[in-house]
Amino acid sequence: MSSELSSVEVCAGAGGQALGLEQAGFGHEVLVEIDHHCRNTLALNRPSWHVQSDEQADLSCFDGRPYQGIDLLAGGLPCPPFSVAGKQLGRADERNLFPDAVRLVDEMRPRALMIENVRGFLDPVFADYREELKAQLKKLGYVIDWRLLNASDHGVSQLRPRVVIVGMREEDSDKFDWPEPIATEQPTVGRLLFDLMAARGWDGAASWMEQADQIAPTVVGGSKKHGGPDLGPTRARRAWAALGVDGRGVADLAPEQGFDGMPRLTVRMVARLQGFPDDWQFSGRKTPAYRQVGNAFPPPVARSVGLRIADALTARQAYRAVA
Repeated sequence: MSSELSSVEVCAGAGGQALGLEQAGFGHEVLVEIDHHCRNTLALNRPSWHVQSDEQADLSCFDGRPYQGIDLLAGGLPCPPFSVAGKQLGRADERNLFPDAVRLVDEMRPRALMIENVRGFLDPVFADYREELKAQLKKLGYVIDWRLLNASDHGVSQLRPRVVIVGMREEDSDKFDWPEPIATEQPTVGRLLFDLMAARGWDGAASWMEQADQIAPTVVGGSKKHGGPDLGPTRARRAWAALGVDGRGVADLAPEQGFDGMPRLTVRMVARLQGFPDDWQFSGRKTPAYRQVGNAFPPPVARSVGLRIADALTARQAYRAVA
């Protein structure tokens, strides 16, 4: 699909949302990301993308005015302020970047906006904050809606519930519809990862595939304060163990011939579970690479929502052309 629509991506991470939006027909004018490993990943996979340099990567310093009239402002804002795994400080958390997002909407006046966050954003404790956010954006001329989307309903072999917030200018809002869940079931962890798990000749790969007969639980990326890469807290590790996966860490390589025990997933395996294509490379050693993957917005989900936004925007363009 040709890139007929323009976008600005903030808090771009390793490019999951940006890749999905590219697949939906959006070209990226600029991508803003503060983590240098993520910026390297973006540049490594898409040298043509304009990724902000070090001194311009802090969102609080990013000026949106040069991008006035952009078709889409998108981003995955930091999750810790709203995550049940944290203290849920919301507006009091210094990592809360919703005020910067509202500022950028005011500066850019995009035709649409799309923000991804964790399920905790919809908790009752944040009801007033959600209404305040909706009111702020309404004053700027936008109709706001949000949905809890499960990645498994949109082409990803993983549960991964995520909140997606979509805002449209009032004149375009009647053209937007949320994507419907796809009809086909996703492959199990075993079937999706069998070729990677068997790549070094492990003779137990076939029986492991039969045990790993469900889609994956939610992949957890963790934070820089965490000691190293693993697949989540105790409850998550139990869910992985039921699939025959050792969730206490991430492996450098697939198991070799003669391996006995529960295998660990590699970064590449986790990336496939997140919906990244196998040729998408992640900068840095194992720990930063895994965190990039684990914290990403699955590209297929971004693509599903992005296609609906693109449909709404192009429908308005077609209407104007006829009028």
